[in-house]
Amino acid sequence: MSLAADVRVGRGPLTVELGIEVADGEVLAVLGPNGAGKSTLLRVLAGLLPPDDGRVTVGQETWDDVDAGVHVPAHGRRLGMVFQDHLLFPHLSVTDNVAFGLRTRGVRKPAARRAARDWLARVGIAELADRRPGRLSGGQAQRAALARALVGDPALLLLDEPLSALDARTRLTVRAELRRHLAEYAGSTVLVTHDPVDAMALADRVVVVEEGRVVQAGTPADVSRHPRTDYVARLVGLALLPGTGEGTTVRLDGGGRVAVAEESAGEVFVAVRPESVALYPARPEGSPRNVWSLRLVSATPHGSTVRCELDGEVPLLADVTGAAYAELGLAPGTPVWASVKASEIAVYAR
Repeated sequence: MSLAADVRVGRGPLTVELGIEVADGEVLAVLGPNGAGKSTLLRVLAGLLPPDDGRVTVGQETWDDVDAGVHVPAHGRRLGMVFQDHLLFPHLSVTDNVAFGLRTRGVRKPAARRAARDWLARVGIAELADRRPGRLSGGQAQRAALARALVGDPALLLLDEPLSALDARTRLTVRAELRRHLAEYAGSTVLVTHDPVDAMALADRVVVVEEGRVVQAGTPADVSRHPRTDYVARLVGLALLPGTGEGTTVRLDGGGRVAVAEESAGEVFVAVRPESVALYPARPEGSPRNVWSLRLVSATPHGSTVRCELDGEVPLLADVTGAAYAELGLAPGTPVWASVKASEIAVYAR
């Protein structure tokens, strides 16, 4: 492993205790809600915040070792960093912004500027080399920040919410370009984000952090298919229901029962996708195995559909079209019947 970090940091009432490993050429996304400890981890890795305990190593280099009294400051670490708000120097040209890190390491100005211009060409903004940051769009500024981070061939690349300040259209383009550059980067990358789309699109592995601890880790596909906390489930658009498996029935911890297609036993999670939930104004005819009387709590636009939050013995999320929402006469507080096929419900061990 190129990066290995196992650290503890006290931040007021929150104690962050995190351990991560990232191989050369690998992208690890650290996903979690605000205040979970993601930025604290990033500051420790960057050398901006000494840990209270633990170690940080990159390859054969030790950057932090509390027991041994080792703390390498930020300027002594072979790393590049991209911030969500770019942090380009407003008084310098784009070329000199990108060359700045090389100049601080003693590289002569002509060589630093040549390297900077080469990277500006690689990220597709060579024609903007002489502009000041104030004349750049958000996407152009983020490309310049990426070039600045990579120009020095760092061992570790840190990305702090790199796409969050961009509009939706620009984010799509920059995300695709960033993915290409990360695939070519030989070092370790840590991406901190609260956006599951960025994590799923850019990362090889994901760790989910809540209240200073890792609560789930795995590939993006594993995490999205098998969420283990309500935060993760809602992030990927699932209703997560803990319960006890009893053959092809799951008895939920909060009451209620769910019929499933696969047999299970012991403590399990039931995961239901919103698109699998059908809503009716009255109890549906026939004998569906899963049908519940619920109440609409809230409704929000979600792409081309309306996402409905439903409460009752089996709390669910449901996606319906705008036309269906109107035809059902839905509004917060409206009673509604919900049905889900057993074959469309995932069940897995807790």
